[in-house]
Amino acid sequence: MIRHIVLVRFQPAVSSAVIDDLFAELHQIEGKLPGLLSITSGRSESPERIERGYLHGFVADFSNWEALEAYQQHPDHKRFGARLVAHAEGGLDGILVFDLPAQTEGSPT
Repeated sequence: MIRHIVLVRFQPAVSSAVIDDLFAELHQIEGKLPGLLSITSGRSESPERIERGYLHGFVADFSNWEALEAYQQHPDHKRFGARLVAHAEGGLDGILVFDLPAQTEGSPT
């Protein structure tokens, strides 16, 4: 499984309603792509408070690298990504992406 982790530092003027709309758009891709297992999105609730301005984000789990590639090429993802970049502080500089191969329950490390 591949865990696609995206953290966003939104521009200060971006409202909660716009952020909610962005994440609603993101979730619309669920069920459209084989190998997209789940998406979880929202605002950090970390008690450590060391987000360094990256207060929002999402995690999308994919069955394999090919499924992640299909997601990255999908027109819905490209449209969503452009909107996300437009609202992030500094554009692409306000977004962190980390792709982590993760074991699923019962699989070897």
